[in-house]
Amino acid sequence: MARPTVHDLLASRGKHQYAMLRVDTLEEAEAAAEAGVELLSVPPSMIFDRRFREVAPDAFAFPGENFYEIGDTADFLKWAFPLYKHGADAVYCSGSLRTVQALAENAIPVCGHVGLIPSKRTWTGGFKAVGKTLETAQLVWSQVRALEEAGAFAAEIEVVPHSITAAIAERTSLFLISMGAGRGGHAQYLFSEDVLGENTGHIPRHAKVYRDFAAEHARLQQERIAAYSEFAGDVHDGSYPAPQHLVDCDPDVVDAFRNWLDDQA
Repeated sequence: MARPTVHDLLASRGKHQYAMLRVDTLEEAEAAAEAGVELLSVPPSMIFDRRFREVAPDAFAFPGENFYEIGDTADFLKWAFPLYKHGADAVYCSGSLRTVQALAENAIPVCGHVGLIPSKRTWTGGFKAVGKTLETAQLVWSQVRALEEAGAFAAEIEVVPHSITAAIAERTSLFLISMGAGRGGHAQYLFSEDVLGENTGHIPRHAKVYRDFAAEHARLQQERIAAYSEFAGDVHDGSYPAPQHLVDCDPDVVDAFRNWLDDQA
């Protein structure tokens, strides 16, 4: 499958549901690509690693960081240009509308964020759904419209009632990436750590756990401790290193070296 473009994503709205994952390692990126996950949210550093495109050549990649990690509009532009140059397909921006507009005006495809925005959760009451009342549903719609006007092509819509998402999707030109906001979105987005069961803290309601990597990591940690303990024991009782772990030289060389050392004294 060819790597999708922004044009492809917009043209496929309502025709195809895209799968999207947040991945943090090359191993996860490679696994996602082989599994048919089309869209990837990645750490910016991954875009600069040439191995990323070797393992995920056809993935549409969104590098992203929270706005407070980057700075103001000028900082965002300096951050985005090298990423785009090195193969990012779009950038995530939770910054100001002025920043979204500046990115779009400079031909950088930009994805905004509406609904529950974790980095701005204090304004909507913390980690909870946004859009369950008429007033907050109107807020989400106003966020979507503002991103449209600023030039974004997409928006992550997070923890919004699915019926509100569906109504918005019927009326927006944006490509909506749903994280816990229902199939009205045009892509469904989860974090790899939730999918793999690596999250040992609070598991969001929208997350679906497909494997129990936490248990496997715990088992491997016990095996790690056991191996280290055996190594330390071997060192302490003198059984490591054994002859098969050593190199040596001709005894005549050893004798000559010792004599030379004695002469140095």
